[in-house]
Amino acid sequence: MLGVSRQVYYRSLRSKQIKEEKANQVINLVNNVRRDMPRLGFRKLYHILNEPLKDMHIGRDKLLSILKSNHMLIKPKRNYRITTDSHHRFRKHKNLIVDMPLTHPEQVWVSDITYIGGRERNCYLALITDAYSKKIMGYDISNCLTTEGSLRALTMANRQRRYKHKIIHHSDRGLQYCSNDYQKSLKKKKIVPSMTESYDPYANAIAERVNGILKQEFLLEDYQVDIETMKLIVADAVRIYNTKRPHWSCYMKTPEMMHAQNEVKIKTYKRPNSSKASLATV
Repeated sequence: MLGVSRQVYYRSLRSKQIKEEKANQVINLVNNVRRDMPRLGFRKLYHILNEPLKDMHIGRDKLLSILKSNHMLIKPKRNYRITTDSHHRFRKHKNLIVDMPLTHPEQVWVSDITYIGGRERNCYLALITDAYSKKIMGYDISNCLTTEGSLRALTMANRQRRYKHKIIHHSDRGLQYCSNDYQKSLKKKKIVPSMTESYDPYANAIAERVNGILKQEFLLEDYQVDIETMKLIVADAVRIYNTKRPHWSCYMKTPEMMHAQNEVKIKTYKRPNSSKASLATV
């Protein structure tokens, strides 16, 4: 009566059921990954899940379709607050990394300080990241913007050094990095200071990007907890970031994998018409 045979009708029902079962399996796989990295994007999900998806005969476009149908695509957040005070009496150093190619780990460290914990319970996260491997070498969480937090992050980074060649330490012109105590610590560790010479955030793009990953993908901006609990949350986020999260510029290697070698030439790209002082982004 409907112009469809019984065989075709039941075959279509069975086909729909199989597709729904596959979609549910994919959603479970994605949820398992996002348990550690809650806002990991589509491209990196596809890389991490490539083998099980291949076994299920699901390609990139099908994965995208399943995520879109189940409202699981990530919408980027934008949240920018200033933590840099560059109006001070201390010496500001020249930018030494303009157009410098990144060829090996611990060639350039980039540093920055960012807010985490929401507006009600502000904490300050000081980070030092290896520009080549994107590995977070040192970090510190404190409830004020004093130099001590940045110094603790620098001490942690120095303890994790694997290579003994010269390192350039690149940062903005914030009071913490220009202070006498911080500069003395750099000199003692034989680390060469370098600083941005403009207010363009792309002049310290890698540091800004890592800040964004931790706050947006690991939701550090959303936790309303005391500082001791936040320290535990950040330690876990940094561990997962360094050992599990792939990076496009590192050919989807994790920071730990990238830091253990020096043969891969990283991908680089620059924002058109931006400051010249930009390195490879994440």
